[in-house]
Amino acid sequence: MTEETFEHFRLVADQGQAPMRIDKYMSTHLEDTSRSRIQQALKEGYVYVGDELAKANYIVRPGDVIRFVMPYRRRGLEILPQDIPLNIVYEDDDVLVVNKPAGMVVHPGHGHFEGTLINALSHHLGISQGPEAEDERMGILVHRIDKDTSGLLAVAKNDAAQLNLAKQFFDHSIERRYQAIVWGDVKEDEGTIEGNIGRDPNDRLRFRVYEDEERGKHAVTHFRVLERFGFVTLVECVLETGRTHQIRVHMNNIGHPIFNDERYGGNEIRKGTIYAKYRQFIRNCFEICPRQALHAKTLGFVHPGTGQWLQFDSELPQDMTALLDKWRKYCGQMPDDEE
Repeated sequence: MTEETFEHFRLVADQGQAPMRIDKYMSTHLEDTSRSRIQQALKEGYVYVGDELAKANYIVRPGDVIRFVMPYRRRGLEILPQDIPLNIVYEDDDVLVVNKPAGMVVHPGHGHFEGTLINALSHHLGISQGPEAEDERMGILVHRIDKDTSGLLAVAKNDAAQLNLAKQFFDHSIERRYQAIVWGDVKEDEGTIEGNIGRDPNDRLRFRVYEDEERGKHAVTHFRVLERFGFVTLVECVLETGRTHQIRVHMNNIGHPIFNDERYGGNEIRKGTIYAKYRQFIRNCFEICPRQALHAKTLGFVHPGTGQWLQFDSELPQDMTALLDKWRKYCGQMPDDEE
């Protein structure tokens, strides 16, 4: 989950403010947010008065500065249930974990108003939402992955679970492990990439790394080499933060864009030989895995109700396993003059 999925608020109590419980004060100053949701935010540690964490029974006084974040809730879209098959790997009364296929958009918008994961979840959970709906439950996803990235996502089934999981993402305590096939022979067996990520002013659909924290938000990715193929490498990436396109941007920044990642130049031959046979081999690889070779493989978090640590692992999808098998075969048959 990126910090962009949180709304940041700041309230300053008037000098004539009468003493009032903080939950009541906040509910009178926030539109479209229920008091129960505010109470849950206080319980989860989202609310500060000055520099001190606020308790639910705190009494607001004149001049108090109240700072807090709330998970952002999308508005203004009609969300209709669609009977789309879901690969659900876990579900109880509070949470659901789904294995999203590549090619499925997570949230409606930007030309994708049907066939999204939210439409499928709406059908599965029996929830629908019009553009002016007061029911906020369609904000159940607490993080997201790109359309052409496959893998595990956590879904909250109620407000308490959503706020609890969102806080775990905000605190970077969620475990997220990805596997990616990247261009080039990654020199180090393991390492850490740090770089502030912000939108590219020359292409609003791309992100890039900035040295200036004013232009990009702090991001940390840890990586470990799992298998080498000379011209490409299979790596595991562990997210410490969760910025948009983080792994794609960080790997591209160190010269190893994700294989067949069109947005960051991975859909071109970045390493290898000049031989026509090799170029044809790469074209065949692009056809086998016609998207960025990135999969959200492992997801771990504390259950918001029981406090138990839950961890889920998913198999690499067929397109990535076929791609790896093709590279293994190629490396085994590679002539000496092409190595």
